[in-house]
Amino acid sequence: MVGGNAIRGTRVGAGPSGESERGESAPRRRISYWCANGHEARPSFALEAEIPEEWDCPRCGLPGGQDEQNPPAAPRTEPYKTHLAYVKERRSDADGEAILAEALDRLRKRREII
Repeated sequence: MVGGNAIRGTRVGAGPSGESERGESAPRRRISYWCANGHEARPSFALEAEIPEEWDCPRCGLPGGQDEQNPPAAPRTEPYKTHLAYVKERRSDADGEAILAEALDRLRKRREII
């Protein structure tokens, strides 16, 4: 025995496997989901489990539905917005001019004091 590893070839948690050790598995059913790219995902669910309307495709990440002919549309992704874009959504140009004038006025008064 080189290296002194007595449990070679096993992993943590390994033990006898089989239903007698783990208990009986719940009855299951497979549901097919199709994404807009035509990929099929077939997750299995317990018979008494609530089946979700959509399931994310493991290949491309798009949402998949149970109707192969009419899969859900890809979600619309919004482009990245800058801080200025968010400010412009909240403020009009007139508001911006007023805020700028106020800030410049305060700056000029502060420079006069120094």
